[in-house]
Amino acid sequence: MPATAIRVAVFSDVHGNSAALVAVLADTAGRKVDLLFSLGDLVGYGPDPNGVIEIVRGRIIPSLAGNYDDGVGFDRGDCGCYYADAEARRIGDASYDFTARAVTDENKAWLRGLPRERRLEIAGHRLHLVHGSPRRINEYLAADRDERTYHRLALREQADLLVFGHTHVPWERSFGRVHFVNVGSAGRPKDGDSRAMYALIELAEGSVARRIEFIRVPYNIETTARAVLAAGLPPELAQSFREGR
Repeated sequence: MPATAIRVAVFSDVHGNSAALVAVLADTAGRKVDLLFSLGDLVGYGPDPNGVIEIVRGRIIPSLAGNYDDGVGFDRGDCGCYYADAEARRIGDASYDFTARAVTDENKAWLRGLPRERRLEIAGHRLHLVHGSPRRINEYLAADRDERTYHRLALREQADLLVFGHTHVPWERSFGRVHFVNVGSAGRPKDGDSRAMYALIELAEGSVARRIEFIRVPYNIETTARAVLAAGLPPELAQSFREGR
């Protein structure tokens, strides 16, 4: 990339894991990124939802609302999550109940004010940032989904890059003229690699060239796992942080 490239760091799905977020932000600082964005789901599952919110608020990091942020911020009684079976639902319900109780009224009000999408033009490239998809905050755009879904989305999309999270598994691919980028999860990856992660997007001035790198960041995962247990959350949840699932 030429020296005029703009470096954009994007993270998503921190899910109450403040230790992972601190590691991600330290890594972005070392890489001297120009712009930094969050795609939401700051809360849920992890033991420190207020800590995550306060870091993002304190750093004035532009963030979207994720489905979990929406569910907790508006006290909807549910996070809009998908659960594969009754056991996953049990763990999810315990997570929601803990998070809804833990997040302060002030932080809930802040979550309610987060936007659902952000459109940007950077170095001549048009970016559309969402949490799940342009259609729904909780739609799962997984790499193995029927390609017809992505071609339909690309036909409606005005941006060059559609950047999203929600599935906790990173991937990138072009469909038509639109490049889809799933940035994975900063706080609770589900691809078998438990390190914190984010996407680094380099955009060249005056060129269609772009470079996308998925950055993995080590942190003390056991600290988070122990905090999950100390908070009274299910032991299976602590193990999922350890194993990246």
